[in-house]
Amino acid sequence: MTKQEFLNMCLDSYGTSPDYPFEDDLETAVLRHGDNRKWYAIVMRVSRRKFGLDSDEVIDVANLKLPIEMFGSFSASDGVYPAYHMNKLHWISVLLPDAPEDVVQFLVNVSFEATKNKRKGKTNE
Repeated sequence: MTKQEFLNMCLDSYGTSPDYPFEDDLETAVLRHGDNRKWYAIVMRVSRRKFGLDSDEVIDVANLKLPIEMFGSFSASDGVYPAYHMNKLHWISVLLPDAPEDVVQFLVNVSFEATKNKRKGKTNE
């Protein structure tokens, strides 16, 4: 999957367009919820070497948030690694050229759900 395909998927699925919050970096895209402005994805250009791979190729990587209980469910064979440049207890990195499209779609949906506003339960009066 390319960066543009990923961004199109997010637009189609969640109605969100990327913003580019870093003045000195016009390539790193952040996807946020419209209501709470929380990030559910960030797409960056990163060298494969940062993930322990024997290559200097720079690729598009999406960092996504996962609930702790889901860690360990995915691996490098799915194109999923501990997060680059973010908290590895809460975030993963998905190498977009390597990950199957269905895995990317599933993980971005989990991240979207994990970062949206939680509905407050009704109280009995």
